[in-house]
Amino acid sequence: MAFEDKSLACRDCGGMFAFTAGEQGFYLEKGLLNEPQRCTVCRVSRRRERTSGGGRESTTVACASCGGNATVPFVPRLDRPVYCSTCFETERAAVAS
Repeated sequence: MAFEDKSLACRDCGGMFAFTAGEQGFYLEKGLLNEPQRCTVCRVSRRRERTSGGGRESTTVACASCGGNATVPFVPRLDRPVYCSTCFETERAAVAS
C-alpha cells in the first residue's frame, strides 16, 4: 500500500505539520486508527506536562475517620470515605490482617 505525505493542522497551536508516508505506515503497522492531532513540538510539550506531575490538582477534604484535613490528588466521590495519611495506613493495616 502506497502512502502520500499529508498536511494536518495541530489542535493546540493551529500550525500545519506533515504526516509523512513513513509515519502513516507505522500507524497502520501498530493498528492505530486515528491520525495524529498535534505537531511534534506540541506533542513533546504535552508529554512533558503529563510526566512532570504539575497538571494534577489536589483537593482538601475532611478525613472520614479523625475529621482532620486531608489533601488528596483526586476529587472524592460521595459514596467512598477519604482518609488522611495516618488513618489511611491504619485502615490498610486493618484490612491486610
